[in-house]
Amino acid sequence: MPAPSHCDVLVVGSGNAGFSAALSARQSGAKNVVLIDRCPEEWAGGNSYFTAGAYRIAHDGLKDILQLVSNVSEEQAAKVQLAPYTQDDFLSDIRRVCEDKSDPDLSQALVSESNAAVKWLAANGIRFALSFNRQAYEVDGKLTFWGGLCLKTLDGGKSLIEDYKVAASKHGIEVYFATELISLHHAADGRRVIARVRNDDTEANVTASAVILAAGGFEANPEMRRRFLGAGWDKAAVRGTPYNTGECLQLAQEALGAQPVGDWAGCHSVAWDATYADPRQGDRMASNEYTKSGYPLGLMLNIHGQRFVDEGEDVRNYTYAKFGRAILEQPEHAAFQIWDAQTSGWLRKEEYRRERAERLEAATLEELAALCAARGLVDTQALLATIRAYNDAVHALPADNAAARWNPAVKDGLSTGPHLVPPKSNWALALDTPPFLAVKVTCGITFTFGGLRVDPATAQLVGEKGRLIPGVYCVGEMLGGLFHGNYPGGSGLTSGTVFGRRAGRAAAAYAGQRDINVGA
Repeated sequence: MPAPSHCDVLVVGSGNAGFSAALSARQSGAKNVVLIDRCPEEWAGGNSYFTAGAYRIAHDGLKDILQLVSNVSEEQAAKVQLAPYTQDDFLSDIRRVCEDKSDPDLSQALVSESNAAVKWLAANGIRFALSFNRQAYEVDGKLTFWGGLCLKTLDGGKSLIEDYKVAASKHGIEVYFATELISLHHAADGRRVIARVRNDDTEANVTASAVILAAGGFEANPEMRRRFLGAGWDKAAVRGTPYNTGECLQLAQEALGAQPVGDWAGCHSVAWDATYADPRQGDRMASNEYTKSGYPLGLMLNIHGQRFVDEGEDVRNYTYAKFGRAILEQPEHAAFQIWDAQTSGWLRKEEYRRERAERLEAATLEELAALCAARGLVDTQALLATIRAYNDAVHALPADNAAARWNPAVKDGLSTGPHLVPPKSNWALALDTPPFLAVKVTCGITFTFGGLRVDPATAQLVGEKGRLIPGVYCVGEMLGGLFHGNYPGGSGLTSGTVFGRRAGRAAAAYAGQRDINVGA
Protein backbone atom coordinates (compact mmCIF):
# COMPACT_ATOMS: atom_id res chain seq x y z
CA MET A 1 0.00 0.00 0.00
CA PRO A 2 1.25 3.53 -0.70
CA ALA A 3 2.08 5.78 2.22
CA PRO A 4 -0.41 8.59 2.96
CA SER A 5 0.18 11.96 1.32
CA HIS A 6 0.27 13.91 4.61
CA CYS A 7 1.32 13.24 8.19
CA ASP A 8 2.54 15.03 11.29
CA VAL A 9 5.78 13.04 11.63
CA LEU A 10 7.45 10.83 9.04
CA VAL A 11 10.09 8.40 10.33
CA VAL A 12 12.50 6.77 7.86
CA GLY A 13 13.85 3.44 9.10
CA SER A 14 12.38 0.48 11.00
CA GLY A 15 15.21 -0.26 13.45
CA ASN A 16 15.44 0.44 17.14
CA ALA A 17 16.05 4.17 16.68
CA GLY A 18 13.24 4.59 14.16
CA PHE A 19 10.66 2.76 16.23
CA SER A 20 11.78 4.61 19.39
CA ALA A 21 11.34 7.92 17.58
CA ALA A 22 7.93 6.97 16.20
CA LEU A 23 6.63 5.84 19.61
CA SER A 24 8.00 8.95 21.28
CA ALA A 25 6.43 11.23 18.69
CA ARG A 26 3.05 9.56 19.03
CA GLN A 27 3.13 9.65 22.82
CA SER A 28 4.21 13.30 22.69
CA GLY A 29 1.07 14.34 20.85
CA ALA A 30 1.75 13.83 17.15
CA LYS A 31 -1.56 12.71 15.69
CA ASN A 32 -0.38 11.02 12.50
CA VAL A 33 2.95 9.20 12.69
CA VAL A 34 4.09 7.27 9.63
CA LEU A 35 7.15 5.00 9.51
CA ILE A 36 8.61 3.85 6.19
CA ASP A 37 11.45 1.54 5.25
CA ARG A 38 12.83 0.64 1.83
CA CYS A 39 13.20 -3.03 2.82
CA PRO A 40 10.42 -5.60 2.41
CA GLU A 41 8.63 -6.51 5.61
CA GLU A 42 10.54 -9.77 5.97
CA TRP A 43 13.67 -7.64 6.50
CA ALA A 44 12.06 -5.36 9.09
CA GLY A 45 14.28 -4.02 11.85
CA GLY A 46 17.41 -2.94 10.05
CA ASN A 47 20.58 -3.88 11.88
CA SER A 48 18.71 -3.91 15.18
CA TYR A 49 17.21 -7.27 14.22
CA PHE A 50 20.70 -8.79 14.09
CA THR A 51 21.94 -7.57 17.46
CA ALA A 52 22.25 -9.60 20.62
CA GLY A 53 19.90 -7.02 22.12
CA ALA A 54 22.33 -5.64 24.72
CA TYR A 55 21.55 -2.25 26.26
CA ARG A 56 24.24 -0.49 28.29
CA ILE A 57 22.68 1.66 30.99
CA ALA A 58 23.75 3.36 34.18
CA HIS A 59 22.07 1.60 37.12
CA ASP A 60 22.12 1.17 40.90
CA GLY A 61 22.72 -2.57 40.96
CA LEU A 62 20.62 -5.70 40.95
CA LYS A 63 17.49 -4.22 42.59
CA ASP A 64 17.34 -1.54 39.91
CA ILE A 65 17.67 -4.10 37.12
CA LEU A 66 15.30 -6.75 38.49
CA GLN A 67 12.28 -4.52 37.90
CA LEU A 68 13.05 -4.68 34.17
CA VAL A 69 13.51 -8.43 33.68
CA SER A 70 11.42 -11.56 33.86
CA ASN A 71 13.97 -14.40 33.71
CA VAL A 72 15.44 -14.37 37.22
CA SER A 73 14.29 -16.76 39.91
CA GLU A 74 14.80 -16.03 43.62
CA GLU A 75 17.43 -18.77 43.68
CA GLN A 76 19.31 -17.17 40.80
CA ALA A 77 19.01 -13.68 42.25
CA ALA A 78 20.68 -14.89 45.42
CA LYS A 79 23.69 -16.03 43.38
CA VAL A 80 24.02 -12.91 41.20
CA GLN A 81 26.89 -10.50 41.70
CA LEU A 82 26.05 -7.26 39.91
CA ALA A 83 27.75 -4.09 41.06
CA PRO A 84 26.18 -0.69 40.34
CA TYR A 85 27.27 0.87 37.06
CA THR A 86 27.21 4.60 37.66
CA GLN A 87 26.90 7.45 35.21
CA ASP A 88 30.54 8.26 35.95
CA ASP A 89 31.47 4.66 35.08
CA PHE A 90 29.59 4.87 31.79
CA LEU A 91 31.10 8.24 30.85
CA SER A 92 34.57 7.03 31.75
CA ASP A 93 34.15 3.98 29.51
CA ILE A 94 33.03 6.12 26.56
CA ARG A 95 35.95 8.49 26.97
CA ARG A 96 38.49 5.71 27.35
CA VAL A 97 37.22 3.40 24.62
CA CYS A 98 36.53 6.23 22.14
CA GLU A 99 39.95 7.83 22.79
CA ASP A 100 38.31 10.89 24.39
CA LYS A 101 36.93 11.89 20.98
CA SER A 102 33.23 11.39 21.65
CA ASP A 103 31.20 14.60 21.50
CA PRO A 104 30.81 15.44 25.22
CA ASP A 105 27.25 16.72 24.89
CA LEU A 106 26.13 13.62 23.02
CA SER A 107 27.84 11.26 25.45
CA GLN A 108 26.42 13.12 28.45
CA ALA A 109 22.93 12.88 26.97
CA LEU A 110 23.37 9.16 26.26
CA VAL A 111 24.56 8.37 29.77
CA SER A 112 22.22 10.58 31.77
CA GLU A 113 19.09 9.31 30.01
CA SER A 114 20.11 5.65 29.54
CA ASN A 115 18.30 4.24 32.56
CA ALA A 116 15.08 6.17 31.99
CA ALA A 117 15.08 5.31 28.29
CA VAL A 118 15.20 1.56 28.89
CA LYS A 119 12.53 1.77 31.57
CA TRP A 120 10.39 3.65 29.03
CA LEU A 121 10.94 0.81 26.55
CA ALA A 122 9.90 -1.75 29.16
CA ALA A 123 6.75 0.26 29.87
CA ASN A 124 6.01 0.07 26.14
CA GLY A 125 6.20 -3.70 26.04
CA ILE A 126 9.84 -4.32 25.13
CA ARG A 127 10.79 -7.48 27.02
CA PHE A 128 14.15 -7.58 28.82
CA ALA A 129 16.19 -10.27 30.52
CA LEU A 130 19.38 -10.59 32.51
CA SER A 131 22.05 -11.64 30.01
CA PHE A 132 23.26 -14.79 31.76
CA ASN A 133 24.45 -16.44 28.54
CA ARG A 134 26.52 -13.49 27.32
CA GLN A 135 27.56 -11.40 30.29
CA ALA A 136 27.94 -13.67 33.31
CA TYR A 137 30.36 -16.41 34.30
CA GLU A 138 29.67 -18.69 37.23
CA VAL A 139 32.77 -18.53 39.43
CA ASP A 140 32.85 -20.02 42.94
CA GLY A 141 29.09 -20.49 42.84
CA LYS A 142 28.39 -16.85 41.99
CA LEU A 143 26.95 -15.58 38.70
CA THR A 144 29.25 -12.63 38.15
CA PHE A 145 28.36 -9.98 35.58
CA TRP A 146 31.20 -8.07 33.98
CA GLY A 147 32.12 -5.34 31.55
CA GLY A 148 29.36 -2.87 32.40
CA LEU A 149 26.66 -4.97 30.73
CA CYS A 150 23.90 -7.09 32.19
CA LEU A 151 20.72 -6.32 30.25
CA LYS A 152 19.45 -7.65 26.93
CA THR A 153 16.14 -8.02 25.14
CA LEU A 154 14.43 -11.36 25.67
CA ASP A 155 15.46 -12.94 22.36
CA GLY A 156 17.97 -10.44 21.06
CA GLY A 157 17.03 -8.36 18.05
CA LYS A 158 14.32 -10.76 17.01
CA SER A 159 12.10 -10.12 20.03
CA LEU A 160 13.07 -6.43 20.06
CA ILE A 161 11.61 -5.81 16.60
CA GLU A 162 8.63 -8.07 17.26
CA ASP A 163 7.83 -6.06 20.41
CA TYR A 164 8.29 -2.75 18.59
CA LYS A 165 5.86 -3.77 15.86
CA VAL A 166 3.26 -4.66 18.48
CA ALA A 167 3.77 -1.33 20.26
CA ALA A 168 3.56 0.61 17.00
CA SER A 169 0.28 -1.05 16.10
CA LYS A 170 -1.10 -0.39 19.58
CA HIS A 171 -0.31 3.32 19.25
CA GLY A 172 -1.74 3.67 15.76
CA ILE A 173 1.58 4.23 14.02
CA GLU A 174 1.30 3.46 10.31
CA VAL A 175 4.16 1.34 9.00
CA TYR A 176 4.95 0.93 5.30
CA PHE A 177 7.65 -1.38 3.99
CA ALA A 178 9.10 -1.51 0.47
CA THR A 179 8.81 2.28 0.55
CA GLU A 180 12.02 4.14 -0.24
CA LEU A 181 12.82 7.79 0.45
CA ILE A 182 14.27 9.22 -2.77
CA SER A 183 14.27 12.99 -2.21
CA LEU A 184 13.65 15.63 0.45
CA HIS A 185 12.99 19.35 0.27
CA HIS A 186 11.17 22.02 2.20
CA ALA A 187 7.84 23.38 1.07
CA ALA A 188 7.51 27.02 0.01
CA ASP A 189 6.72 28.04 3.59
CA GLY A 190 10.13 26.73 4.67
CA ARG A 191 8.65 24.66 7.48
CA ARG A 192 6.95 21.59 6.09
CA VAL A 193 9.10 18.87 4.56
CA ILE A 194 8.15 17.15 1.34
CA ALA A 195 9.47 13.61 1.06
CA ARG A 196 9.40 11.91 -2.31
CA VAL A 197 8.94 8.15 -1.85
CA ARG A 198 8.91 5.15 -4.14
CA ASN A 199 6.77 2.06 -3.64
CA ASP A 200 7.36 -0.56 -6.34
CA ASP A 201 7.29 1.54 -9.53
CA THR A 202 5.06 4.27 -8.09
CA GLU A 203 6.40 7.58 -6.80
CA ALA A 204 4.49 10.03 -4.63
CA ASN A 205 5.01 12.93 -2.23
CA VAL A 206 4.48 12.73 1.52
CA THR A 207 4.16 16.15 3.13
CA ALA A 208 5.18 16.06 6.78
CA SER A 209 5.48 18.67 9.48
CA ALA A 210 8.62 16.86 10.65
CA VAL A 211 10.87 14.08 9.37
CA ILE A 212 13.11 11.82 11.48
CA LEU A 213 15.90 10.05 9.60
CA ALA A 214 16.86 6.67 11.06
CA ALA A 215 17.92 4.79 7.94
CA GLY A 216 21.29 3.40 9.07
CA GLY A 217 24.87 3.84 7.93
CA PHE A 218 26.74 2.64 4.85
CA GLU A 219 28.05 -0.69 6.13
CA ALA A 220 26.33 -2.69 3.37
CA ASN A 221 27.79 -0.54 0.57
CA PRO A 222 31.20 -1.92 -0.56
CA GLU A 223 32.08 1.19 -2.57
CA MET A 224 31.37 3.58 0.30
CA ARG A 225 33.24 1.32 2.73
CA ARG A 226 36.29 1.37 0.47
CA ARG A 227 36.03 5.15 0.00
CA PHE A 228 35.61 6.11 3.65
CA LEU A 229 37.00 3.20 5.70
CA GLY A 230 39.94 2.44 3.43
CA ALA A 231 41.48 -0.26 1.27
CA GLY A 232 40.22 -3.78 1.89
CA TRP A 233 36.96 -2.79 3.52
CA ASP A 234 35.01 -3.78 0.43
CA LYS A 235 35.98 -7.35 1.42
CA ALA A 236 34.40 -7.21 4.88
CA ALA A 237 31.45 -9.50 5.54
CA VAL A 238 28.11 -7.79 6.22
CA ARG A 239 26.69 -8.90 9.57
CA GLY A 240 23.24 -7.40 9.22
CA THR A 241 20.78 -5.94 6.75
CA PRO A 242 21.84 -5.49 3.12
CA TYR A 243 19.66 -2.35 2.93
CA ASN A 244 21.94 -0.01 4.92
CA THR A 245 23.79 1.40 1.93
CA GLY A 246 24.18 5.05 2.83
CA GLU A 247 21.82 6.73 0.37
CA CYS A 248 19.93 8.54 3.11
CA LEU A 249 23.18 9.94 4.54
CA GLN A 250 24.07 11.27 1.11
CA LEU A 251 20.56 12.59 0.47
CA ALA A 252 20.49 14.61 3.69
CA GLN A 253 23.81 16.23 2.83
CA GLU A 254 23.02 16.97 -0.81
CA ALA A 255 19.38 18.04 -0.48
CA LEU A 256 19.37 19.72 2.93
CA GLY A 257 22.96 20.75 3.52
CA ALA A 258 23.30 18.46 6.56
CA GLN A 259 26.84 18.51 7.92
CA PRO A 260 28.91 15.31 8.17
CA VAL A 261 30.64 14.77 11.50
CA GLY A 262 32.41 12.10 13.48
CA ASP A 263 34.64 9.19 12.58
CA TRP A 264 33.84 8.49 8.93
CA ALA A 265 36.88 6.19 8.77
CA GLY A 266 35.64 4.15 11.74
CA CYS A 267 33.16 1.36 12.27
CA HIS A 268 32.00 -1.40 14.57
CA SER A 269 33.38 -4.68 13.26
CA VAL A 270 33.90 -8.06 14.90
CA ALA A 271 35.44 -11.50 14.57
CA TRP A 272 32.93 -13.25 12.27
CA ASP A 273 32.52 -16.80 11.04
CA ALA A 274 34.61 -17.36 7.91
CA THR A 275 33.02 -20.65 6.85
CA TYR A 276 29.24 -20.72 7.14
CA ALA A 277 28.17 -17.04 7.14
CA ASP A 278 27.04 -15.37 3.91
CA PRO A 279 29.44 -12.42 3.46
CA ARG A 280 26.84 -10.33 1.62
CA GLN A 281 24.18 -10.12 4.34
CA GLY A 282 23.15 -11.37 7.75
CA ASP A 283 21.23 -14.58 8.34
CA ARG A 284 17.91 -13.82 10.03
CA MET A 285 17.79 -17.25 11.60
CA ALA A 286 21.37 -17.40 12.90
CA SER A 287 21.46 -13.64 13.51
CA ASN A 288 24.26 -12.68 15.91
CA GLU A 289 25.43 -16.27 16.41
CA TYR A 290 28.08 -16.05 13.69
CA THR A 291 29.98 -13.63 15.92
CA LYS A 292 33.04 -15.35 17.43
CA SER A 293 33.77 -13.49 20.65
CA GLY A 294 35.72 -16.11 22.61
CA TYR A 295 39.18 -14.82 21.72
CA PRO A 296 40.00 -13.51 25.27
CA LEU A 297 39.96 -17.14 26.43
CA GLY A 298 42.54 -18.24 23.84
CA LEU A 299 44.75 -16.92 21.05
CA MET A 300 44.22 -15.43 17.58
CA LEU A 301 46.77 -16.13 14.84
CA ASN A 302 46.80 -15.06 11.20
CA ILE A 303 47.33 -17.41 8.25
CA HIS A 304 51.11 -17.03 8.65
CA GLY A 305 50.89 -18.31 12.21
CA GLN A 306 51.49 -14.95 13.92
CA ARG A 307 49.56 -13.28 16.73
CA PHE A 308 48.50 -9.70 15.98
CA VAL A 309 46.46 -8.42 18.97
CA ASP A 310 46.60 -8.61 22.73
CA GLU A 311 43.64 -10.93 23.20
CA GLY A 312 43.53 -10.04 26.92
CA GLU A 313 43.85 -6.26 26.55
CA ASP A 314 40.46 -5.74 28.18
CA VAL A 315 37.20 -7.58 28.75
CA ARG A 316 35.52 -8.48 25.51
CA ASN A 317 32.90 -5.69 25.72
CA TYR A 318 35.60 -3.08 25.09
CA THR A 319 37.57 -4.81 22.35
CA TYR A 320 35.23 -6.87 20.16
CA ALA A 321 34.04 -3.91 18.07
CA LYS A 322 37.60 -2.95 17.06
CA PHE A 323 39.21 -6.38 16.62
CA GLY A 324 37.28 -6.96 13.40
CA ARG A 325 39.45 -4.23 11.87
CA ALA A 326 42.58 -5.98 13.14
CA ILE A 327 41.46 -9.21 11.44
CA LEU A 328 40.64 -7.39 8.19
CA GLU A 329 44.20 -6.03 8.13
CA GLN A 330 45.67 -9.55 8.17
CA PRO A 331 46.57 -11.48 5.00
CA GLU A 332 43.42 -12.83 3.31
CA HIS A 333 41.40 -10.94 5.96
CA ALA A 334 41.38 -14.10 8.07
CA ALA A 335 42.58 -15.54 11.38
CA PHE A 336 42.31 -18.67 13.52
CA GLN A 337 41.03 -18.58 17.08
CA ILE A 338 42.59 -21.36 19.16
CA TRP A 339 41.87 -22.82 22.63
CA ASP A 340 42.78 -25.86 24.68
CA ALA A 341 40.65 -27.91 27.06
CA GLN A 342 41.19 -25.51 29.96
CA THR A 343 39.13 -22.77 28.34
CA SER A 344 37.13 -24.19 25.43
CA GLY A 345 34.32 -25.19 27.79
CA TRP A 346 33.76 -21.52 28.64
CA LEU A 347 32.93 -20.55 25.05
CA ARG A 348 29.39 -19.45 24.24
CA LYS A 349 27.52 -22.44 22.91
CA GLU A 350 25.35 -20.33 20.61
CA GLU A 351 28.44 -19.03 18.81
CA TYR A 352 30.65 -22.11 18.76
CA ARG A 353 28.28 -25.04 18.40
CA ARG A 354 28.67 -27.12 15.25
CA GLU A 355 25.71 -25.51 13.50
CA ARG A 356 27.39 -22.08 13.73
CA ALA A 357 31.11 -22.86 13.44
CA GLU A 358 33.36 -25.36 11.73
CA ARG A 359 35.15 -26.75 14.79
CA LEU A 360 38.66 -27.98 14.02
CA GLU A 361 39.47 -30.36 16.88
CA ALA A 362 42.64 -32.36 17.47
CA ALA A 363 44.53 -34.28 20.15
CA THR A 364 47.81 -32.48 19.46
CA LEU A 365 48.83 -29.04 18.31
CA GLU A 366 50.59 -30.58 15.30
CA GLU A 367 47.36 -32.23 14.23
CA LEU A 368 45.47 -28.96 14.81
CA ALA A 369 47.99 -27.09 12.65
CA ALA A 370 47.44 -29.61 9.85
CA LEU A 371 43.66 -29.08 10.04
CA CYS A 372 44.17 -25.33 9.89
CA ALA A 373 46.47 -25.75 6.90
CA ALA A 374 43.59 -27.37 5.03
CA ARG A 375 41.54 -24.22 5.80
CA GLY A 376 44.10 -21.65 4.66
CA LEU A 377 46.94 -21.63 7.20
CA VAL A 378 50.11 -21.00 5.21
CA ASP A 379 52.83 -21.83 7.78
CA THR A 380 52.16 -24.62 10.26
CA GLN A 381 55.64 -24.41 11.80
CA ALA A 382 55.22 -20.71 12.49
CA LEU A 383 51.90 -21.39 14.24
CA LEU A 384 53.52 -24.03 16.44
CA ALA A 385 56.48 -21.78 17.18
CA THR A 386 54.15 -18.89 18.12
CA ILE A 387 52.23 -21.08 20.54
CA ARG A 388 55.47 -22.43 22.08
CA ALA A 389 56.76 -18.88 22.56
CA TYR A 390 53.47 -17.91 24.17
CA ASN A 391 53.55 -20.92 26.51
CA ASP A 392 57.16 -20.16 27.45
CA ALA A 393 56.19 -16.57 28.30
CA VAL A 394 53.35 -17.81 30.52
CA HIS A 395 55.67 -20.19 32.38
CA ALA A 396 58.48 -17.63 32.66
CA LEU A 397 56.53 -15.29 34.93
CA PRO A 398 55.49 -17.39 37.95
CA ALA A 399 56.51 -14.65 40.39
CA ASP A 400 54.47 -11.97 38.63
CA ASN A 401 51.47 -14.26 38.28
CA ALA A 402 51.72 -15.90 41.71
CA ALA A 403 48.94 -13.84 43.24
CA ALA A 404 46.75 -13.93 40.14
CA ARG A 405 44.02 -16.50 39.68
CA TRP A 406 42.40 -17.22 36.35
CA ASN A 407 38.94 -15.67 36.35
CA PRO A 408 37.10 -14.85 33.09
CA ALA A 409 34.71 -12.46 34.87
CA VAL A 410 37.42 -9.93 35.77
CA LYS A 411 40.69 -8.64 34.38
CA ASP A 412 42.64 -11.26 36.30
CA GLY A 413 46.20 -10.02 35.69
CA LEU A 414 47.43 -13.37 34.41
CA SER A 415 49.87 -12.01 31.85
CA THR A 416 52.69 -13.07 29.57
CA GLY A 417 54.62 -9.98 30.62
CA PRO A 418 56.32 -7.35 28.46
CA HIS A 419 58.74 -9.59 26.58
CA LEU A 420 56.17 -11.26 24.35
CA VAL A 421 54.99 -9.02 21.51
CA PRO A 422 52.10 -8.57 21.48
CA PRO A 423 51.57 -9.56 25.12
CA LYS A 424 48.50 -11.23 26.48
CA SER A 425 47.63 -9.01 29.42
CA ASN A 426 44.93 -11.12 31.08
CA TRP A 427 43.65 -14.72 31.07
CA ALA A 428 47.06 -16.01 29.95
CA LEU A 429 46.97 -19.75 30.56
CA ALA A 430 49.44 -21.97 28.72
CA LEU A 431 47.80 -23.52 25.69
CA ASP A 432 48.95 -27.09 26.34
CA THR A 433 46.02 -29.23 27.47
CA PRO A 434 44.35 -31.45 24.84
CA PRO A 435 42.01 -31.63 23.10
CA PHE A 436 42.65 -28.46 21.10
CA LEU A 437 40.08 -26.43 19.17
CA ALA A 438 40.39 -23.89 16.33
CA VAL A 439 37.80 -21.83 14.43
CA LYS A 440 38.51 -19.72 11.35
CA VAL A 441 37.23 -16.14 11.44
CA THR A 442 37.10 -13.06 9.24
CA CYS A 443 35.93 -9.47 9.72
CA GLY A 444 32.21 -8.81 9.99
CA ILE A 445 31.11 -5.17 9.82
CA THR A 446 28.20 -4.09 12.00
CA PHE A 447 27.74 -0.35 11.58
CA THR A 448 29.67 2.74 10.56
CA PHE A 449 30.52 5.59 12.95
CA GLY A 450 30.46 8.55 10.57
CA GLY A 451 27.19 10.43 10.48
CA LEU A 452 25.48 13.80 10.55
CA ARG A 453 25.74 16.64 13.06
CA VAL A 454 22.73 17.14 15.34
CA ASP A 455 21.67 19.33 18.22
CA PRO A 456 22.18 16.95 21.20
CA ALA A 457 19.07 18.21 22.98
CA THR A 458 16.66 17.41 20.15
CA ALA A 459 18.63 15.42 17.54
CA GLN A 460 17.66 18.10 15.02
CA LEU A 461 19.95 18.19 12.00
CA VAL A 462 22.55 20.93 11.78
CA GLY A 463 23.18 22.53 8.40
CA GLU A 464 25.62 25.04 6.98
CA LYS A 465 27.06 27.66 9.34
CA GLY A 466 25.60 25.77 12.29
CA ARG A 467 21.99 26.56 11.43
CA LEU A 468 19.36 24.04 12.47
CA ILE A 469 17.46 22.48 9.55
CA PRO A 470 13.75 23.10 10.18
CA GLY A 471 11.71 20.02 11.01
CA VAL A 472 14.37 17.38 10.23
CA TYR A 473 15.95 15.10 12.84
CA CYS A 474 18.52 12.31 12.75
CA VAL A 475 19.03 9.30 15.03
CA GLY A 476 20.58 5.84 15.18
CA GLU A 477 23.56 5.00 13.00
CA MET A 478 23.02 8.20 11.01
CA LEU A 479 23.81 10.36 14.05
CA GLY A 480 27.51 11.24 13.99
CA GLY A 481 30.03 12.27 16.63
CA LEU A 482 29.20 9.80 19.40
CA PHE A 483 31.59 6.90 18.72
CA HIS A 484 35.17 7.04 17.52
CA GLY A 485 37.37 4.07 16.61
CA ASN A 486 35.55 1.79 19.02
CA TYR A 487 32.56 1.81 21.33
CA PRO A 488 31.49 0.32 24.67
CA GLY A 489 29.42 -2.76 23.88
CA GLY A 490 25.67 -2.29 24.15
CA SER A 491 25.74 1.50 23.84
CA GLY A 492 24.54 1.53 20.22
CA LEU A 493 21.00 0.37 20.99
CA THR A 494 20.87 2.66 24.01
CA SER A 495 21.89 5.60 21.82
CA GLY A 496 19.14 4.77 19.32
CA THR A 497 16.52 4.87 22.05
CA VAL A 498 17.83 7.91 23.94
CA PHE A 499 18.07 10.11 20.85
CA GLY A 500 15.03 8.51 19.23
CA ARG A 501 12.99 9.61 22.25
CA ARG A 502 14.44 13.11 22.08
CA ALA A 503 13.82 13.41 18.36
CA GLY A 504 10.26 12.10 18.71
CA ARG A 505 9.41 14.64 21.40
CA ALA A 506 10.97 17.49 19.44
CA ALA A 507 9.32 16.49 16.17
CA ALA A 508 5.91 16.23 17.81
CA ALA A 509 6.33 19.67 19.38
CA TYR A 510 7.40 21.14 16.04
CA ALA A 511 4.48 19.50 14.25
CA GLY A 512 2.05 20.79 16.86
CA GLN A 513 2.88 24.42 16.15
CA ARG A 514 0.67 24.39 13.08
CA ASP A 515 -1.88 22.29 11.20
CA ILE A 516 -0.93 20.79 7.85
CA ASN A 517 -2.75 22.36 4.94
CA VAL A 518 -4.11 19.17 3.41
CA GLY A 519 -4.77 20.95 0.13
CA ALA A 520 -1.16 22.11 -0.25
